[in-house]
Amino acid sequence: MTNAAASSRLFESAALGPLALPNRLVMPPLTRNRADADGVPRPLMVTHYAQRATAGLIVTEGTTPNAVGRTYPNIPGIHTDAHVAGWRAVTDAVRAAGGRMFLQLQHGGRVGHPDTSGLLPVAPSPVPLPEEIHTPTGRKPSVVPREMTADDIRETVADFAAAARRAVDAGFEGVEVHAANGHLLHQFLAKNTNRRTDAYGGSVENRVRFVVEVVRAVVDAIGADRVGVRVSPGVTVNGIDEGDETDALYAALVPALAALGPVYLHVIFADPGQPLFHRIRAAWPTTLIANPALGFGGPLPADGGKAAGERLLEAGADLISLGRAFMANPDLVERLRTGAPLNPLREANWMYSGDEAGYNDYPTLAGSAASA
Repeated sequence: MTNAAASSRLFESAALGPLALPNRLVMPPLTRNRADADGVPRPLMVTHYAQRATAGLIVTEGTTPNAVGRTYPNIPGIHTDAHVAGWRAVTDAVRAAGGRMFLQLQHGGRVGHPDTSGLLPVAPSPVPLPEEIHTPTGRKPSVVPREMTADDIRETVADFAAAARRAVDAGFEGVEVHAANGHLLHQFLAKNTNRRTDAYGGSVENRVRFVVEVVRAVVDAIGADRVGVRVSPGVTVNGIDEGDETDALYAALVPALAALGPVYLHVIFADPGQPLFHRIRAAWPTTLIANPALGFGGPLPADGGKAAGERLLEAGADLISLGRAFMANPDLVERLRTGAPLNPLREANWMYSGDEAGYNDYPTLAGSAASA
């Protein structure tokens, strides 16, 4: 063990509301498409998450609060009793291994397809995803989503609240509301996907309304100490484009969310060199989870993002989420703590393979030593 590794703030204990975390490392949501065809978590998911229970906090892959919100094949859900039972097996195993879990609530909005969900996707406006989408029979052209009515909006808000209650029933410590990466809530924020002229469109103040209503309903359902929110300022995945409004959007959204008291805000691709990161930190009164910008689509740094995470802690973040590093290293915390090399990430079985390969077969240090 090197002194530098041992003394890193990443390995300090931390508080997340009422939860005591043994370290500041978070396993963030990682879509892996290993649920069954109905969105029920499978036994290999129990193994996967339990393998990574040494993370200070695990946030699950995006999980849909209703049927129409489903994005891709084999995405888990949390809107039926079978979903609750499947996730309960996961949370029981992670808790037995000493871990803590939040479930991410993700509604795809226009990021969906009738071949996957059986339903026409809904969105703030009838603007299709500008790319093909994966379906059970391969990639297909995206469809034009149906514009949500006022009733649709009310029902979707209620679905998020009901899903949060189900998540607690399934044994999760809390939920993360996904308002990032071009999915439904982010679609309401961005002008290129929100062309509404009612109270949910037009001005920045109107376009943040739906996100705030969803988070308020979830907080009311399960309590603020059980609720986090994920945002991705300036990120353009899934055809989203905030244009020149990123600063204005988050100047309005972050204080409005903070007033509701969620236990954390999770910022994707955070960069301590950008003024917006520091403005968000100043406006957010509770825990800030930062996911370091490591070069989207580029190779993973040899340290898995450790140095970048340490810079974010110095800049005011409280917890650090490292996605690809946790994907390839079940014992990431121990590897980073001791300065051990990381497993290389195998992208061939990242998604859609449906089996253990590239999912549960990454070796641990202990396993490698035993087989040597």
